Amino acid sequence: MIYAKNFIESEKCRNSELSICEGDSPLIVQFATDDPIVLAEAAEMVYGCSTGVDVNCGCPKHDVRSKGFGSALLNKPELLADMIRQTRARISDTEFSVSLKIRVNSDIERTVDLCRKAESAGVTHLTVHGRTPSQHAEPIDIQAIRIVKESVSVPVIANGGITTREEALFLAEQTGVDGIMAANGLLDNPALFAGYEYTPSDCMRLSREHGLDWLLYHQHLQYMLRPSLSAQQRRVFNELNGRLAIDQFLNNLLIFD
Repeated sequence: MIYAKNFIESEKCRNSELSICEGDSPLIVQFATDDPIVLAEAAEMVYGCSTGVDVNCGCPKHDVRSKGFGSALLNKPELLADMIRQTRARISDTEFSVSLKIRVNSDIERTVDLCRKAESAGVTHLTVHGRTPSQHAEPIDIQAIRIVKESVSVPVIANGGITTREEALFLAEQTGVDGIMAANGLLDNPALFAGYEYTPSDCMRLSREHGLDWLLYHQHLQYMLRPSLSAQQRRVFNELNGRLAIDQFLNNLLIFD
């Protein structure tokens, strides 16, 4: 999630928040904003290097909601529809996707109303996280996702609590959705959908070889290594500074064979 206004105004933000390499396609850039014009301008800026933009309407964090972003937008379906229309008006390429990622409301009819308004405005697809903004680790509402899928004709992607390929397949079967999204599960293990239980060493080689910004490189490896390191090893790794130090740490663990 990138703050759209910061992305537009700051070259530093653009360089640090959006790292791409050859082969990154399809690539959707997710923005946080409550301004239709800002979203349209940000979308125009990434049009040449991406295949679409997504609006984060699901983040439940207080600092995001206090700005009017994230799940605060769930109460503003007309605004979301306008954001989609303004972006569509700015970019005429029908292959460029404009999507929303939402959480469900405790009143599912309000969620369905939002999704239908977004569909009428030209949304490409909808990603539905099966928890309300106030829920954290509770089981996702599979029925709510299924109701949304049955209520619109655009593709629907299910999200929430996916940590294994088996969980993804089960959720797809139970909801009839067109795809599955995972967040924390894929950060821990980018090869999750390929059936790997833990991050294979090839993923770490790719992270190193594509020249990621140092902070992003360190952060992503923190996620990838989290399931396989002890608490003490994680503390040591978190304090490392520099790629050479990381390579030595990984070699000592025999990560690279």
